[in-house]
Amino acid sequence: MNRAWLVIGQIAFTYIGTVVGAGFASGQEILHFFSQHGTYGTLGIVLSAVLFMWLGARIMRLAHRLGAFSYQEFNTYLFGSTLGRIVNVLMPLILLGVTSVMLSGTGSIFHEQLGLPYQAGILVTLLLTYFVIARGMSGILTVNSLVVPLMFLFTLLIGLDLLRNPDAVLSPAAPHDGWRWAIAPFTYVAFNLAMALSVLVPLGSEMKAERLLTWGGFWGGIGLGGMLLVSHLAMAAQGAAIFQYEIPMAHIVRELGRTAQVLFLLVVYGEIFTTLIANVYGLARQFQQMLKWPEKPLILAILMTSFLISQFGFHTLVAYLYPAFGYVGLALLVMAALKRG
Repeated sequence: MNRAWLVIGQIAFTYIGTVVGAGFASGQEILHFFSQHGTYGTLGIVLSAVLFMWLGARIMRLAHRLGAFSYQEFNTYLFGSTLGRIVNVLMPLILLGVTSVMLSGTGSIFHEQLGLPYQAGILVTLLLTYFVIARGMSGILTVNSLVVPLMFLFTLLIGLDLLRNPDAVLSPAAPHDGWRWAIAPFTYVAFNLAMALSVLVPLGSEMKAERLLTWGGFWGGIGLGGMLLVSHLAMAAQGAAIFQYEIPMAHIVRELGRTAQVLFLLVVYGEIFTTLIANVYGLARQFQQMLKWPEKPLILAILMTSFLISQFGFHTLVAYLYPAFGYVGLALLVMAALKRG
């Protein structure tokens, strides 16, 4: 039983680590999708947590039953041969772009927060990524098992600070805008599950017991919901002023002291890194299946291509790539929910 719970924990941590990224850690994603809707944003987070619990577990179970080597087989199963071919052309292009966004983000952290060269941050991250991916799924499970507890510790610190002023979180940070708050959870979950597909599919197919995937998805969804809720309430407690900050969570952390600021920096880097290794792993699996090339040269090729694309800069890449991935994610969410199996 203890061994089963260890595996469930690894699945849940990997699910969480694959979903969260720089937008989550900075608070900008949460502000955009939930906090701008005030009190209704809290309801949106609850709905998002339910969707993460249900759809994350469902995707892994479908991949397990299919025995899919990569998300290419999974997309063909969901969309059929014609539409699946189109999605399978779009996804690696967008994933490659998002991988470049993550690399660019690590360069920005090294330069803006540590005063080190932008390229140094990217090169260090490239080396770490190759080392982890070369170990396969076990490397990804290990990294997430280390990074995600750090994320929970950071969330706990913010939650404890909230307890000192519980009344502040009861007032909305902004008035809700019609029914947009009810649509936001679906678009948010769709985008993030499309991102996570590169790891959820091989993770589901490699696990021997389907019930472990169900529980891993369940606890992963609860963990994501809890982290979303605490961050949302912390920003709501700041009132309308929080909307003026590029990195709203950094403003909140600044009030918690130097230790929390250092932890925040580690969490931001860790969340970028877990998303990065998930994308590279998924791309390597798909290209290996398509091209029949050895795995390690493929990983190097993907990393070098991502390095070149990352030179365009963080903001430019986000503006063009993230909306496109959102449309793919919505189609995936609908098909995964409706597919029998």
